[in-house]
This record gives sequence, structure tokens and C-alpha cells, in this order.
Amino acid sequence: LGVTIERVITDNGPAFHSHAFGDACAALGIRQRFTRAYRPQTNGKAERFIQSALREWAYGCAYSNSTQRRAALPVWTHFYNWHRQHHGIACKTPASRLPLAGNNVLTLHS
Repeated sequence: LGVTIERVITDNGPAFHSHAFGDACAALGIRQRFTRAYRPQTNGKAERFIQSALREWAYGCAYSNSTQRRAALPVWTHFYNWHRQHHGIACKTPASRLPLAGNNVLTLHS
């Protein structure tokens, strides 16, 4: 999509402090940062995404089983990024903020 990840900010969970995660970031040229402990405001966007996913996808409708719920995740994620308006970014979609240029088929996405 033409998005280059330069840095990542994560919470202080053990998975993000692991050598494996740090090595992966270093190998990809990604600068790793951590949120301040006991400061949930720093991690607000991630927390908001999790709340939305739980409310709209995980518990938004009744699923017969976990396989059905898992299959619905890519559909919901597509909707969330490409079609759902976000008030925090002037009622635009996250995808509208990507620098898509030229005849990229994604710019014609509807």
C-alpha cells in the first residue's frame, strides 16, 4: 500500500520487550518505543481500536462458533479501515489517509 513503518510504539508487555520482537524491529529498520507505565492515554488509539473490535466484531453479532467469528475478522477489519468513518480524523476513513497515488487499484476501492 505504499506505507513504510518507521517506528512502533507498544505497551510494556513482555512480548514487546522480548529479544525476538526487538530483533525483528531492528532487522526491518523499525525504531521501537514503549508507552510510559501507568499512562493509558499514550496507548489511546490502540485501546480505542480494541474497544471497537470487541463491540462491533467480537460481540457485535452472534456467532455459532469461534471459526465463524475468526472468518468475520478480515471482513470487519476491511470495513473498519476502508468504509467506517472515524470522528477522530474528521469523519474520514483510515485508508483515506494513505498516500496512494497513480493508477493503484486501491485508490479506486469502494
